[in-house]
Amino acid sequence: MNPAPLRLIVMGVSGCGKSTMAAALSERLGLDMVDGDDLHLPESVDKMRAGVALQDDDRWPWLDRIGNYLSQPHAQGRVVACSALKRVYRDRIREQAGDVCFVFLDGEFELIQKRMQQRVGHYMQPGLLDSQFRTLEKPQADERDVMRVPITEPVQNMVEQALNALHSRLHPAL
Repeated sequence: MNPAPLRLIVMGVSGCGKSTMAAALSERLGLDMVDGDDLHLPESVDKMRAGVALQDDDRWPWLDRIGNYLSQPHAQGRVVACSALKRVYRDRIREQAGDVCFVFLDGEFELIQKRMQQRVGHYMQPGLLDSQFRTLEKPQADERDVMRVPITEPVQNMVEQALNALHSRLHPAL
C-alpha cells in the first residue's frame, strides 16, 4: 500500500527562512513546492510593500488558496512556505487540505530582524516584523501536527531535524 501524499507547511514569521527550508525539504522529499508569497493577491502584496500589515480579511482568501493547493492530488505530496501565524489560520488550512504537517521555524526577534535587513528585493518590509511577532500564536502542545525547529542551526541541520520529526510522526512504531 502506498503512503498518503505528504502535505507540509513550513511556517513562521517573515524572515525566519521558510522559503529556504521549504525548498530544501521539497528537494529531499521529492515534493512539489510553492512559496505562499506567490499566492497573495496583488492588493495584499501592494499593502506589504507599502509597509501596511495585512488583516485577517486580507489573509482568508490567501489561506484558502494555500489549502486548495495542498489538497490537489500529487503522488509524493506538496510543501508550502506560509507564515500561518495564528492557530485559526492553521485550522483554516487544515479544513481545506486535510491531514497537514507543520514545521514551525522558531527564532528570536533580533536574529530575524538582522536577516530581514540583509535581504534584498523582498516586498515584506523589515518594519512589519513587529506586527508579525504580535500576530504570532506559537503552536501549543495540543497541535500534534506541528514540529518546532529552532532557526539557530545551519539549514542542513534544520532539514535533518524536520525529517527526523516527520519520520517519527509518520512511522511512530519504527
